[in-house]
Amino acid sequence: MLLSELQGKDIISLYTGDNLGRIVDVEVDNEGKIISLIAEPKRMFLRFIKGKETTFKFSDVEKFGNDVILIKM
Repeated sequence: MLLSELQGKDIISLYTGDNLGRIVDVEVDNEGKIISLIAEPKRMFLRFIKGKETTFKFSDVEKFGNDVILIKM
């Protein structure tokens, strides 16, 4: 799977069904292995105020779907 295929996918909590954000970047180690997924900041108040980026451990990913990524959170 390519980074471009991950970007824009929604991250969904497997336990609550909450949308936790969309993938905008990944963090890799020195060997090129993915360490974590970085989701865009949540926007509040009619999308004018940005929140902080959220980082999810790659080991918490349960499944990659066509449109979403299910994560154990």
